[in-house]
Amino acid sequence: MCSWTAWTEADDLNPERIIPEEKAQPLESMLPGSSEKMGSRDSLDRATDWKPLDTEAMAEMLRRCLDTIGVPSDAINRSTEQFLADIRQEDAEALNAWVNAAAMQIDPIAAMIGRSNPDSNAPESNTSVELLGLAKRLDPSGPDYPTIESLPPEMRAALRTWIGRELVRARLYDEALPIFAEVDPAASPDAASLLFYRGACYHALLKAKEALSDLRSLLQHEDDIPVRYARTAKMMVADIKPLKEDSLDEISRLMTDVTRRLDLGRADDATQHREQEVIDKLTKLIDKIEEQQQQQQQQQSNGQGGNPRGGEAKPMEDSRIAGASGEGDADRKTLDDKGGWGNLPPAERQESLQQISRDLPTHYREAIEAYFRKMATDS
Repeated sequence: MCSWTAWTEADDLNPERIIPEEKAQPLESMLPGSSEKMGSRDSLDRATDWKPLDTEAMAEMLRRCLDTIGVPSDAINRSTEQFLADIRQEDAEALNAWVNAAAMQIDPIAAMIGRSNPDSNAPESNTSVELLGLAKRLDPSGPDYPTIESLPPEMRAALRTWIGRELVRARLYDEALPIFAEVDPAASPDAASLLFYRGACYHALLKAKEALSDLRSLLQHEDDIPVRYARTAKMMVADIKPLKEDSLDEISRLMTDVTRRLDLGRADDATQHREQEVIDKLTKLIDKIEEQQQQQQQQQSNGQGGNPRGGEAKPMEDSRIAGASGEGDADRKTLDDKGGWGNLPPAERQESLQQISRDLPTHYREAIEAYFRKMATDS
């Protein structure tokens, strides 16, 4: 391994190519069919100004990075040859091969890879714990943050993409997003992997605009990216594009996210916040349905009390006074904050339940029924 710490003061470092931590934000672009520009011109450029690199271009980038930090020529040759051999002979993923080749000469990268999965036979839960620890070490307050940030931009981008990808594969989306946020696709040796896994991360967290931005940027080079990326990206775009706020679809996805968090053994504030979101949105949906039902009942009532159409009734003459009695006051209906759900007739209650849950997965019906039972009990 070579000494690379002196490179931190090298003139070759271009800080403008990496998004500063305090300015890190999702890459956004103009959404098709929309007149609203999502983000600045600079954000749009960052999202679209990237080109897929072939194997030779990635090897040249690796060679240039290692040379920049003072790695001897023979060591550069060994790493470059190993990268090419992994791609051509072992059919390794390009990102894996690149990061492993860099780790041959850079101790911090080798340490990061070792910490991610120290035992290939370890249970999945143990691997998740290691990945969580890795994410914390790359936090701005973590011990490895200054060291990794002192590397060339291309190495930072490759390592962050690799770690973020592993976190996404483990469904640790909340931890993956900060790892991805600072990566500029134009500086990454494998921008396709960055945009794909970051887009998948946004998709899982229901960040529709950010997911569409990354996935559409990825699909601009559809012919040059792996087929599995292109096909899955298209499915994710088609899946999240019609997502509407406060819809049954959104509630279902929020429930899925809560299930994921609980599967990971989490009952923290973020999980409780998601659960409260589900309750609030269900309450809002119930109120909307009950309001619609009341309006329908009122319309039916008005229709029954009015004159039938067809000209059978004769309009009252202007000179006559209508024969009516009483003071004209009507009893006010007492409405509570629960909308009277628990007092609805069984048939109407079942009909409303079917309307609310018909577009949701079957296993969510019990959760919705339990919610209604609680509402009825509380009232």
